[in-house]
Amino acid sequence: MTHKSKWLIFAPLGLATIGAGASMVHWAGSLKDQRQPASRWIMAGTAALVVLNSGLSMFGRGVVEKVLHELREKPGGE
Repeated sequence: MTHKSKWLIFAPLGLATIGAGASMVHWAGSLKDQRQPASRWIMAGTAALVVLNSGLSMFGRGVVEKVLHELREKPGGE
C-alpha cells in the first residue's frame, strides 16, 4: 500500500472518528446533567475519550503518511 493510499484512508477516517468522539463527549456530559448514576456517565465519558483520542491518532497517522508521500513519491523527491 502506498503512502498516498494510506493518507487517503487515515485522514478522513480520523476526522470522522474525531467527530464521533466529540459527539460522544457531549452525550456523556448530558448524562451527567441528567443526574444519571456516576458509573454510567463515567463509563460513557471514558469511552468517548477513547474514541476521540483514537481519531486524533488516526488523523496524525494520515499527516505522517502525507509527509512521507511528499518526500518519497512525488516526482523530484529523493
